[in-house]
Amino acid sequence: MPLSRNHRNENGVNYWPGFVDALSTLLLAIMFLLSVFVLAQYLLSREVSGQDEVLNRLNQQINELTQLLALEQGNSSDLKSQIDSLQASLASSEDARSRLQQALDSGSGSAAQAEAKIGSLQGELSSQVQISQRAQAQVELLNQQLAALRQQIAALEDALQATESRDRESQTKIADLGRRLNVALAQRVQELARYRSDFFGRLREILADRENIRIVGDRFVFQSEVLFPSGSDELQPAGRDEMVKLATAIKELAREIPSDINWIIRVDGHTDNIPITGGRFKDNWELSASRAAAVVRFLIEQGVPADRLAATGFGEFQPLEQADTPEARTRNRRIELKLTER
Repeated sequence: MPLSRNHRNENGVNYWPGFVDALSTLLLAIMFLLSVFVLAQYLLSREVSGQDEVLNRLNQQINELTQLLALEQGNSSDLKSQIDSLQASLASSEDARSRLQQALDSGSGSAAQAEAKIGSLQGELSSQVQISQRAQAQVELLNQQLAALRQQIAALEDALQATESRDRESQTKIADLGRRLNVALAQRVQELARYRSDFFGRLREILADRENIRIVGDRFVFQSEVLFPSGSDELQPAGRDEMVKLATAIKELAREIPSDINWIIRVDGHTDNIPITGGRFKDNWELSASRAAAVVRFLIEQGVPADRLAATGFGEFQPLEQADTPEARTRNRRIELKLTER
């Protein structure tokens, strides 16, 4: 099928491909930066949420201990009131004993009755003394419990401060990690963009200035008629010659790109919107995928590493031209090569 050619000044400089290449690279960098920002926000929210749960549990424990402390203080106050009452009763008993002793000394009343009264008062006094001793023991126990509660509260406050300190350190580490990731991603994008530009420059030199082989954005485009007969996925001789040149450029590129950049060349097959009737292929999907796979297999035969190639078929669903004309359908039947990071 004859191919139309656009007459243009061969000495002119076409800046459009480089401009589109720069815009696409900038868009990729922005998308990577946004992804890292979202990931950092997600990790930070998870870390802060976990710290909030720990703080809530600690505050609940402090509230429970404070309530227990208040209860124990109330019990201690009651016991002190009982001790004061017992001491007052003891003082009253001592006063009565003194009066009886005075009455005994003065000879009033019966000596036997006085002795009995004194014995009774001494028994009561002994009982009151025992009660007072038990109350003092309980007060001492409560004081020990109060000291233990204070120690627990101090330990909880130390743990709370340590948790807050770890939270601040985590936030600082996350911010530093985000900055380092941003710098690393920007460097990787710049390196890959430079190698993509070098790769396309070499392809221009190797494949010369042919009208049916061109650059569209960040992709190198071969018209299907250059590589395949109509409705077939078998590379024709002229197409094999072009693919040999392409394989040479890819092998040179593979030797120069550092091993830490995980790159691939994606081979995309595209067709026009005319449905397939009969033949080996059921539809345009199958034809486009088979043509892309045929290019990948041929490049592998020429020594291109298989792990640096990928084949994809798009059928008629990614057209370059939206018009439904013979010229538009010719431009839409194509094989695209794109250098990208895996």
